[in-house]
Amino acid sequence: MTSAPTNCLDQPVQAPLSRIPAGIACLADYRLRAQHHVEAQAWAHIESGADQGLTLAHNRAAFDGIRLRPQPLADLSQASIRQTLLGQLLEWPVMLAPVAYQRLAHPEGELASVRAAMAMHTGMMASTLSSHTLEEVAQAASGASQELGRTAPLWFQLYSQPDPAHTLELIERAERAGYQALVWTIDASIKRSSYPLPAGVEAVNLRNMPQHRQSGDLMSEHILFGTPLAAQAPSWKDLQWLRQQTRLPLIVKGILSPDAARKAADLGADAVVVSNHGGRVLDGAIAPIEVLPELRAALGPQFPLLLDSGVRLGTDVFKALALGANAVLIGRPQLHALAVAGMLGVAHMLHLLRAELELGMAQMGCATLEQITPERLRLSLSK
Repeated sequence: MTSAPTNCLDQPVQAPLSRIPAGIACLADYRLRAQHHVEAQAWAHIESGADQGLTLAHNRAAFDGIRLRPQPLADLSQASIRQTLLGQLLEWPVMLAPVAYQRLAHPEGELASVRAAMAMHTGMMASTLSSHTLEEVAQAASGASQELGRTAPLWFQLYSQPDPAHTLELIERAERAGYQALVWTIDASIKRSSYPLPAGVEAVNLRNMPQHRQSGDLMSEHILFGTPLAAQAPSWKDLQWLRQQTRLPLIVKGILSPDAARKAADLGADAVVVSNHGGRVLDGAIAPIEVLPELRAALGPQFPLLLDSGVRLGTDVFKALALGANAVLIGRPQLHALAVAGMLGVAHMLHLLRAELELGMAQMGCATLEQITPERLRLSLSK
């Protein structure tokens, strides 16, 4: 007889709720509740960082080391947080990051998340590793937009495949499905992963596409270097090739170096996501918020920059905007809210974050995104 799945608290996994539970006041509350709704191994996978988790922890510490300098008495009568990014309207400077395998958190997975995104006027990046096909995600977004009379940008996050023909197939499918940009992720093609996906959860977009993986054989002549996995790692030539394959805006995700950001722009990238992949790929890496001013200086004031990794509060969004980001991405909190209350949970999570941002802007005396400048911040002297 098979025992019922248990969560990380060694309790039976609770089914998702059909309502927003009482007491949810911020994103951290969703995380606390989510661990009751997710199987233990899946929870460990969602929450884990690389190796000792130093990068994961530092992403938060870097945000917490920045203090705010309020300037009251601002005129807020015409306040707005809208902007145009890559020719597309963002009602507010937040997008849902590309998060893989969302059916680990909820049976509807990415379909629930994208419906919530459309409902809350929030852009979303659908992952190559979605547990629903990219076409199904696009259809869910279109259906929600028509039903609710609301919309937001829908972008496709792309992992290069071992066979370029398969990469091109993904691009063409995304274009046909109506995605409005490609987000090429470059920092996670080589990473440790020992989590076996449960039955019913897979990278459905990659069916029948062979993948190269490390064997782990102790007696193998090669560990990583000299293997097909290393040979397929993204390169600058790949960026040049991708630029030739699509007319969609091309965003490069996973850059932390000013030199790399400049080269990406020179080779045709339309935007860059400053990211360390949420601390999941390299332990000891710098936090994106730390290097954001350097990348802004390197790329100039007009080049679109987005920031990913560690954003949990409306004031985090404010800090990122002040240091040069045009928008930020929200990753793990998607899964937390999704696990607790499905589409309703993700929509509520986004509402909470937007409310925090608008309240923070009001208290800081900023009526527009343009007024959020580095002078509004001060680095903390405490360690």
